[in-house]
Amino acid sequence: MKRAAALLAGAALALGLAAHSRDRFDSWVAATVLPPVLSETGAEVRAGDGTLLRAFPVEDGRLRLAVGLHEVDPVFLRLLIAYEDRRFYDHAGVDPLALLRAAAQAARYGRVVSGGSTLTMQVARLLENSGTGSVGGKLRQIRLALALERQLTKEQILSLYLLHAPYGGPVEGIRAASLSWFGKEPRRLTLAEAALLVALPQSPEARRPDRHPDAARAARDRVLARTGMDAGATRGDVPRTLGTPRQDAPHLAESIRQRMPQRIQHRTTLDPALQRQMQSLARRAVAGQGDAVSAAILVADHATGDVLAYVGSPDYTDGQRQGYVDMVAASRSPGSTLKPLIYAMAFDEGLAHPDTLIDDAPVYFGRYAPQNFDGVFRGRLTVRDALSLSLNIPPVLLLDEIGPARLMSTLERAGAAPQLPSGQPGLAVALGGVGLSLRDLVQLYAAIAQGGDGPPLRILQDTHPKDPPHILSPVAAWQVAHILADIAPPAGSAARAGQIAYKTGTSYGHRDAWAIGFDGQHVIGIWLGRPDGSPVPGAFGGDLAAPVLFEAFGRLGSLVPLPRPPQNALILGTAHLPEPLRVFRSRSAAFEPAPDGPEVTFPPEGATLRRSGFGVPLKLRAGRLPLTVLVDGAPVLTGLHSRDALLPLDAPGFARIAVIDADGRSASVEIRLD
Repeated sequence: MKRAAALLAGAALALGLAAHSRDRFDSWVAATVLPPVLSETGAEVRAGDGTLLRAFPVEDGRLRLAVGLHEVDPVFLRLLIAYEDRRFYDHAGVDPLALLRAAAQAARYGRVVSGGSTLTMQVARLLENSGTGSVGGKLRQIRLALALERQLTKEQILSLYLLHAPYGGPVEGIRAASLSWFGKEPRRLTLAEAALLVALPQSPEARRPDRHPDAARAARDRVLARTGMDAGATRGDVPRTLGTPRQDAPHLAESIRQRMPQRIQHRTTLDPALQRQMQSLARRAVAGQGDAVSAAILVADHATGDVLAYVGSPDYTDGQRQGYVDMVAASRSPGSTLKPLIYAMAFDEGLAHPDTLIDDAPVYFGRYAPQNFDGVFRGRLTVRDALSLSLNIPPVLLLDEIGPARLMSTLERAGAAPQLPSGQPGLAVALGGVGLSLRDLVQLYAAIAQGGDGPPLRILQDTHPKDPPHILSPVAAWQVAHILADIAPPAGSAARAGQIAYKTGTSYGHRDAWAIGFDGQHVIGIWLGRPDGSPVPGAFGGDLAAPVLFEAFGRLGSLVPLPRPPQNALILGTAHLPEPLRVFRSRSAAFEPAPDGPEVTFPPEGATLRRSGFGVPLKLRAGRLPLTVLVDGAPVLTGLHSRDALLPLDAPGFARIAVIDADGRSASVEIRLD
């Protein structure tokens, strides 16, 4: 009866408004203190097409998501107004006819039959979180509704209702409700779904479908019947679980949220369908591998740098696999995955060519004596075969000439963040003695795939693209990619040799299994292991990670062909190479010329020259004649008996000029032509 009395009092007030002085009434409404109408909404991380990947609750734990009228199905809006407030667009916040009807029904039946509240009055109650069980509460709602109508448009008032209406549990607002109860955005609701969402806010707990399905079903059907929209409606059952919006890419979403806590909307570059496929693939990859084995997958478009899929673990909530650890970002030993970069740098420096012969034999660097994984030495073989077989000694020989510090510098220039346990790089980095993340390695291989100038990986769409760093020459990048593409695919793969350039790796003690590869458009990285760093006995990159890599490429659709060789690529057999490139000979201080070794006096290291159309003057000093000059790993002058020459070089961009004398000593500089 208290409720009925409140309704009668509200009706009396509505009828008495006309009797008051217009000025006094206007002053009364104008003096109303409005509650805040700007409410906090949860942060959202979205895919590239706008699909919701992750929604975060607001501070008090409620799930309230921003929504606009254009994002809600018109069927729902029509049902809402027809059922709750059919004169919404005509009244000024209070509907006297509805109040009179509600009061009369309450007086007749001694209970509330209909509330008489307009949508504006309901918004007033929601904004103040106030009840209506007292006369004072109802009067406050009426006054606030009248004030809201004077300061806001009908569309703004309706938007506030859509944002604040309760839908059971912590769910607030139509968008959070549609995602939680039906797993979809509210822009496409069925008639029965829309009717249920119209009915829920009146008694959100008593009508919760997961707890009171009969009450929910009856309330839904009343909405359809009372609005006359029940004809032909396919009703079906009501949802039996209160879900949460999708939690795709949870590690990435958490990372973005922590880095930019003030932002509400985060639009990523992810492809939502591909993201879900890769999440499914990660779960398959660890099935049967033991409870503690995890996996990570990163997919990117190496032409744009856009990250298309980011899987930090198979299941974020799996405590046994430490699924909360983001293994895309974790620093791990890369095993053999750095070998292609070492070979490419050697090609650029004129130290070797894919068909240069190199010795795979016992060697000592002080107390460091690298061994091949299987303990077998192959003797003399081509660099091409040494990389294909992933032998350990040849890349260490090359790195001894290049210098570990130079390798670290190149990795950093590529956008990686190498971590060294001792702080100082040694030759062991060639075989995995450095910490790198899966993201670091995918960034590196993206640069190789793009001819040595791959763009930085990008995750947020509003990230301004940076100029791609210069890592390798196009020739060296292609030479390495060509070798990697000739490695046989895993057994059972649908891909053929030559379609995917890839490298596997296994860290010391079988702690990490890697496979990184690319075709003409995409680069994919795979990691498997235990997040705590403990060994996985018998785990090899080739056996464990490579099949997952090729399955991931299979889920992309058709493979994009790898690029053709650059025009200046030197494609010759060993016997036809210039003499200094036929057999690799270890030389101490290859980049600090011996007193009588060759030296490039012009152009200087790092010089930027203007293109003249006539080539680049080259001035050399010392070194035993004849000399060989290479540009980006390709010989351009051979049998040179002079220390002055004109290089036929006029293409814009970076170029590495290397000179080798008759004794195999070398010097090089990198320049840029504008």
